[in-house]
Amino acid sequence: MKGLKNYHIIIAKSKGRFKMKNFYWRYHNIFFSAVIVCMGTMICLPVRAQNANSPLKTIIIDAGHGLPDPGARGAYSNESDIALAIAQKLYKKLTDSLPECKILMTRTNRNLPGGLQDKDEANRWRAKFANENHGNLFICIHCNDVNPIHHSEVVGHRTRVYYTGRGRSRKRHTRHIPIYKYWTTPNPVVGTETYVWGVNKNDSKQKFIQDNQDSSELMGESVDSSNDYFTTSEEKILAALRAKKYFARSLLFANLIENEYISEGRTSRGVKQREKGIWVLHATAMPSILTEVGFLSNPKEEDYLNSQSGQDQVSGAILRAVIKYKKQLDTGIIKSTD
Repeated sequence: MKGLKNYHIIIAKSKGRFKMKNFYWRYHNIFFSAVIVCMGTMICLPVRAQNANSPLKTIIIDAGHGLPDPGARGAYSNESDIALAIAQKLYKKLTDSLPECKILMTRTNRNLPGGLQDKDEANRWRAKFANENHGNLFICIHCNDVNPIHHSEVVGHRTRVYYTGRGRSRKRHTRHIPIYKYWTTPNPVVGTETYVWGVNKNDSKQKFIQDNQDSSELMGESVDSSNDYFTTSEEKILAALRAKKYFARSLLFANLIENEYISEGRTSRGVKQREKGIWVLHATAMPSILTEVGFLSNPKEEDYLNSQSGQDQVSGAILRAVIKYKKQLDTGIIKSTD
C-alpha cells in the first residue's frame, strides 16, 4: 500500500509538471506572437510614413502628339498612336506598382488633349494640366524619325543639241547629258534618347516654377499664407534654386531611363538637351523629361514599337526607372536640397 501511495504521488506530481509545461508553452507562444506583431507594426509604420511623406506623390504621363497631329510616320504607323499605347501600359504598371502615387495622363484617346485642334495650344494645355495637378514628375513619351537616305546613279545619257554664234558663224553642237535614277532607302539609325530642358531655357523654367508654386512650396515648409514673407526678388532666387534642383533630378531620371533601355538590349543615344527648347519640359514646374522610344523611320524599330512585347519592354523600362528614382528620393540618397 505504501508503494502504491508513492506511485500515486509520483503520477500526481508528473501531471502537475505536465500542466505547468502546457501553461508555460501556451503563454510563451502568446507572448512571442504579440512581440512579432508589435515588431511588424513598428516596421510597417515607418514605411507608411515614408510613403506619406514621399516627395513623389503625383506622376504625369504625357503621350506625345494626338490627332489631327499624328507626329512621325513610319511605313504603316504613326507616333501619336504608339506613344498613347505605351503611355497606357505605363499607366497600368505604375498604378499597380505604386498605389500610393497619383498617376495622371494628359490624354487617353487618339486625339489632342483638351479637345483641341491646334498642336501648340495642346502643348500649352499639357503643361498647364501638369502644373494645376501639382505633378512631381512629368514623363513625356515620343517616337523619333529621321529622313531616308537618298541615292542616285547614272543609267544612261541623252544627246542635247545646241548652237553658238550667228549667221555664217553659227555652229551646231551636241552634248551628252547623263540620265539619273533616284531612290531612297530607310535610314538605319536606331535607338532611344531622352531629353531634359535646355540650359538656355532656365529662365523660362524658373518663371513657371515661380508662377505655379506659392512661397511656402518654394521654401519647402508650411507658412502662414496670410503674410507676405517674400519679395519678388526673393521668390526669383528661390525659383532659381528649385529650377537647379529640378534640373539635377531630371538629369538623374533621364539617365535611369536610358540605363533601363540598355538593360533591355536597346541602343541608347544618350541623354540630351535641345537648344530649340521643348515647351512641355521648360513650362512644367517639376522635374520633367521627354523620352524618344525609337525610330519609326527604321523598319525593324517600327515593328518593335508596334508589337505588344516591344511596348511592354519600353513601358517596363520606364517603370523600373521611376521605382529607382522614387527609392532614391524616399531614402534620402537625393537630398531635398539637391
